Amino acid sequence: MIPNRSQFKFTLAALFLLCLSFSQTSFAKKILVYGDSLSAAYGMDVEKGWAHLLSESLGDKYQLTNASISGDTSAAGLARLPITLEEFTPELVILELGANDGLQGLPIKRMRENLEKMIKLIRTSGADVALIGISLPPTYGPRYIDQFRSTYTELAEQYELPFMDFYREEFFEKEGYIQEDGLHPTEVTQPIVLELLLDFLTKEKLL
Repeated sequence: MIPNRSQFKFTLAALFLLCLSFSQTSFAKKILVYGDSLSAAYGMDVEKGWAHLLSESLGDKYQLTNASISGDTSAAGLARLPITLEEFTPELVILELGANDGLQGLPIKRMRENLEKMIKLIRTSGADVALIGISLPPTYGPRYIDQFRSTYTELAEQYELPFMDFYREEFFEKEGYIQEDGLHPTEVTQPIVLELLLDFLTKEKLL
């Protein structure tokens, strides 16, 4: 049967929408969040965490995967990174690891080496790296904390990486912003982290 003009127009429109949908899915920029409990929505529903909120904010033009695992050290992150990069083929990796190294009092030198290896692996894969810095509770002492925090800024400078420090003193000063463990931001804090991160990614032209 030969289609009439209206059927032909409908077919063309359907094909256009199909191609548009395929294009949006195929060419969406792939972002990988690679971290620990600070990125894995520890102590709350996953949908309340900043990574999920970021995915919702970015929309269909971006495909965000959160491969963060609570409790991961830099060594654990390094061990699973090659297969993660191979599976998700990201174009941008938001790297947030090291907090558990610090909390366990592991050698900062080893943490730095692990982070450095991850940066190199990510770049070798063809993806960009955005490095996230963090801090430790005051009980770890100023010397250890200074060495810990400077590791991130030094790596960012050495490899010319976009860098954002997750630590915000005001989070610890306001009631309800940090969970009872004294370490993890609460559900209330997640939208604030989202806005800070969106501003950072936009200024660094990573979006």
